[in-house]
Amino acid sequence: MTTPRTQPPFRADHVGSLLRPKPLQQARAKWKAGTLPHDALREIENSCIAAAIAKQEEIGLRAATDGEYRRAYWHYDFVAGLDGVEIYEPEEKIQFHGNVPLPHKLRVNGRIGWTRPTMIDHYRFLASQVRTAVPKQTIPSPSVVHFRGGREAIDKAAYPTLDGFFADLGAAYNKAVGAFGAAGCRYLQLDEVNIAYLCDPAQIAMLKARGEHVDNLLNIYADMLNQAIAGKPDGMVISMHLCRGNFSYTWVASGGYEPVAEVLFNQIDADAYFMEYDTDRAGGFQPLRFVPRGPKIVVLGIMTSKTGELESKDELKRRIDEAAKYLPLEQLALSPQCGFASTEEGNTLTEDQQWAKLSRCAEVAREVWGEV
Repeated sequence: MTTPRTQPPFRADHVGSLLRPKPLQQARAKWKAGTLPHDALREIENSCIAAAIAKQEEIGLRAATDGEYRRAYWHYDFVAGLDGVEIYEPEEKIQFHGNVPLPHKLRVNGRIGWTRPTMIDHYRFLASQVRTAVPKQTIPSPSVVHFRGGREAIDKAAYPTLDGFFADLGAAYNKAVGAFGAAGCRYLQLDEVNIAYLCDPAQIAMLKARGEHVDNLLNIYADMLNQAIAGKPDGMVISMHLCRGNFSYTWVASGGYEPVAEVLFNQIDADAYFMEYDTDRAGGFQPLRFVPRGPKIVVLGIMTSKTGELESKDELKRRIDEAAKYLPLEQLALSPQCGFASTEEGNTLTEDQQWAKLSRCAEVAREVWGEV
């Protein structure tokens, strides 16, 4: 039997976002239409978040999130709170497979900084509602501010070269991580999709066609992440989530982790990694051999959040056994591969199917590790 976990991530965990309940969907639609005041929307959000936290605890999960219920996007809502960053609606939209367009993009129109306490109140409400679970806060990785638009989306007057841009972005995130720590957060996740995108030759070709310098991009992102992580207080656990796209039921990138594994696991100062592994697009478990033996944890995202079919216990256990050939069971945990609603539209499954999947994670964790 493995050693019991006393800090996150736990043996059964999840990435963060949850399907929006109908009352919340209706309230957000009315708020966008201008027929519901923001204070009224906030009351409905609070009620729905409290219910979601109670459900996570009822299932037996030892960490709980607010489901990202106050957001439209997993990333844009947070980074738009940075000084110098804005969301806009472009003529040419980001295309996911299946020709599903993402309707908004980011651009940098001034010097980047952290002067507004973006989402700190989200964390404080989450922490006020948990009874048995550790409150988990999720924010996008800093790399998203660069990857989505690159040089052309960054104001040249503010940043004649990108060295200053990356330095300011890392410094802003350092302050953000410190602010969550000062608010009491001890479990913070950086959603890092773009390092996973660097595993895909098609994404590399796209960056080169756009005129980006890609040769050192992985190390630039690693340095920014380390600058951000350096802002954490003692006792804060930093996890990273790796993903190849999760909008509705669709995706963006393919490719195993081999091209990034050594830097990811050995040069980035994260404590844990939530790894997408629900399809062949993520490759095999062999890159886990690069994880240093010790306290670092890999949370195996071998259950899909994109569709509602429930994985069997035997199937999940078989894949855990495969991963354990490359990394000891002591350093492994289990979760869905991504959130259930990276955007407020959500994936193509029901709330009952979502909760059944999280319950199955807890059930399998008990049988494999002797604990959730």
